[in-house]
Parts: sequence; C-alpha cells; structure tokens
Amino acid sequence: MTAYAAVVLAGGAARRMGGRDKPAVPVHGLSMRDRVLAAVADATPRVLVGPGGSLPVDVLVTREEPAGGGPVAATAAGLALLHPGTTVVALFAADLPLLTRPAVGVLLDALAAESGPEVPDGVCLLDDRGRRQPLCGVWRVPSLRAALARVAARRSEAAGSVGAAGVAELPGNAELPGNAELPGNAGGTGGVRGVGRAGGGGGAEALAGASMRELLGELTVRELVWSAAGPPPWFDCDTDSDIRRAEEWTR
Repeated sequence: MTAYAAVVLAGGAARRMGGRDKPAVPVHGLSMRDRVLAAVADATPRVLVGPGGSLPVDVLVTREEPAGGGPVAATAAGLALLHPGTTVVALFAADLPLLTRPAVGVLLDALAAESGPEVPDGVCLLDDRGRRQPLCGVWRVPSLRAALARVAARRSEAAGSVGAAGVAELPGNAELPGNAELPGNAGGTGGVRGVGRAGGGGGAEALAGASMRELLGELTVRELVWSAAGPPPWFDCDTDSDIRRAEEWTR
C-alpha cells in the first residue's frame, strides 16, 4: 500500500450557500468534512486547511495566508505541515461527501502504476462533463512544491513585491517549525506562522487569489475517468440542491 499524506481544503467562502460553514453541513448525518477525513483515515498526516472545530486528535489544522486566499494558497499551507520526506499527497476539497477510501485507493494505484521517463506529477478525476477535478486527486509532493514555488515567483515578480530568493522555499522543504503541528482540537494558527517563516513571508502571500488552473499549468496531469459502480467521488456540493442529491446517493 502506498504511504501518503492528505490535505483537505475547507476554507472556501460558500457564497452560493449563504456563506455558512459548508464543510460542516451534514449529508446523511455526517458532515462533509468528516466524510472526506474518513476517506483518508490511513493517511499520515491528515491536514485540514480551514476552520477547525471538533476533529479527530490526529488531524492537523492550519489556515492559508491570508485566510480566504483561495485553494492554491491553501494547498501551500497544507504542504508546509508535511514532513520533508513525504512523496505523495492526496489533495481533496472538504465538500466531497461521496468520496470513499476505495476511490482514494484507485487514485493512489493509478499514480503508483506510472513509470518511465515521463511520469505525471499527479492523477485527478474527471467529472461527468470532462472537466479536471484537481481537488480530487493525488500528487507527487516534490512536483507540487516546485509548481507552487514557480507560481509564487511569477506572481511576485509581476507584482514587484519580492525577489526570487524570497519564495524559493515557499512550500515547506525546510524542517517544520516547532509550533506547526497543532492537533485538530487545539484550534491553531501555528501552521500559518510556519508557512510565513518557511516562505520568507511574502512568498505565501503571493499565492493569494491564484487559481488551480494556473497551478495545473505548471504540472503534468493524468486524467482519470471514474468508471466504478456507485456515486461519483468527484461530486462536490456547492448548492443546497447538490446536498439533496448527495443525500439521495448515500441512502
């Protein structure tokens, strides 16, 4: 079995659901956030990027810099809590109530099966409209870190905010700061401070507002069509009607 870490992004604004804490919304009696965390229960570590709350004690919690800075900034914040030797990370949105451990296994196996000189940087699912779902995929950590650093450097250069040297270590290749690994029930902004130190401050902020499309442009991606029986694990809930549909699938 592939050893892997998991980063779950839970910091979106949920504007189409009135700005409420969308990952905490229950689907068939269990919050979407808890369903996603359960699907990656064997990951080490499990990192939640977003508001904490009542979580398993082994889940680490951090926030993107600045809070609400978007999925690319949140991805960098999550990676900053991983051990430097981590090679594979599962990256999921926290609003995927149909995600299961077998689906995670399919993604991990697909990445592990790739070999040769042109192996992809990651594997993600396609939805029913043929669109990539990068927040339902698994990634090679060194590739993802390097891509984040390139995006941050390019955005920083365009903004004239920091030099290239200030963003070189953005995604946390250095040793973790002593206060970074806070358990989920402790709340915690330690991870945020850790990202700032690892990235030299301005590097992390340069990722605020960056899109996943911009990040994917730096990566080689294998797209995987979900063909197994049962509900699609890539199904994300952005509206109340999506929640009702997910409820029907989980009955």
